[in-house]
This record gives sequence, C-alpha cells and structure tokens, in this order.
Amino acid sequence: MPRQARAQATRAAILEAAAQILERDGLAAFTTNAVAARAGVSIGTLYQYFDDKDAILLAIARQESASVAALVVQALDGDTSVDSAPRIRIVIHTLIHAFGGRQRARKAVVQAVFARGLAEEFLAPVTRFTAMLADRLAGGHGAGSRERAFVLSRSVMGAIRAAVFEEQPFLKARSFEDELVRLVVAYLAAR
Repeated sequence: MPRQARAQATRAAILEAAAQILERDGLAAFTTNAVAARAGVSIGTLYQYFDDKDAILLAIARQESASVAALVVQALDGDTSVDSAPRIRIVIHTLIHAFGGRQRARKAVVQAVFARGLAEEFLAPVTRFTAMLADRLAGGHGAGSRERAFVLSRSVMGAIRAAVFEEQPFLKARSFEDELVRLVVAYLAAR
C-alpha cells in the first residue's frame, strides 16, 4: 500500500477508473491500457501499483470488502438485544448495495474473487455477524454457532451473488431485501 498522499491518490484514481470501465463497458473493455488512460496515468505508472488487471480486480474487491466490513461493524455496535431484525436489515442492505450500485463492476470483481479461490476472505465480515447472532440466540453458549453462521452467511451471500450474476432486476428492490431479512430472522429463530 502506498504511504504518501500522492501515491494513495494515484492508486485510488486507478481503482476508480477500473470500476468505471467495468461498469460502463464490462470485462471485454477492461484492459490495463484502458484503465491507465481513464485514470490519466501512464501504463508504466499503473504497473508500479498493480502487476496486471487481475491485481486491479482483487484490489477493488479488497477495498469494497473493507468498506462493507466497516459498515457491518457499525451495525454490530451498540444494541445488544436479541431482537436484531433492524441490525440484520442494515447488514443485508449494506451487502446488497455494495460497490456503490455498480452492478456490472461488482459482477466482474466477484467472478475474479471466486475464480481465484479468495471467497472466504470476503465473506468473513458476514460470517462474524451471523456467528454473533447465532451465539446470542443460543444463550451465549456457542451451541452450533459455527455451523449456523456458515449456513446462514452462505445462504444470504449465495442469494445476493446469484442475483448479481443473473443481473436480476429486483436486486436493489426493497422486496428482495425484505426476503433476505425474513430468511435470516426465521433461521435464527428456529433453534
């Protein structure tokens, strides 16, 4: 990671340019030359920051994962009651609206993450959240929380990922969010 402000700005410009290209033109137009041109940097400068276009895709994924994780942590802070439906909604809303609504960019990035076997790293915040809820509902004894967290987090993320990959028109609809909240609440309530 670059430490100087100028270097951080250059890196951010490259990632933003990449996301714009992915969103507007898809993977077919996603080349390091196109990204460098869009970011206003030379191809040599781009290669000082990223080895190739896959490295750019993974950097976008890590950046978005960090952003989502921070929002999930905010949702977990504060209220410690068992009634977590409002917090569940915040987490699900955050997951659905990740990537700032750039669905084509999200699809390309998620495909790259899964193709490289890095999904676990990006599912970690959701897994932590669902483990905490499952543990709380088990009376703090941790009874089955690891398995429950796995099933629940993969169910939610699988549904969102399928909606992204299939380019479902309801992806950002409140009704889709409602169904995922209903899934989580019902699953956690079924001890």
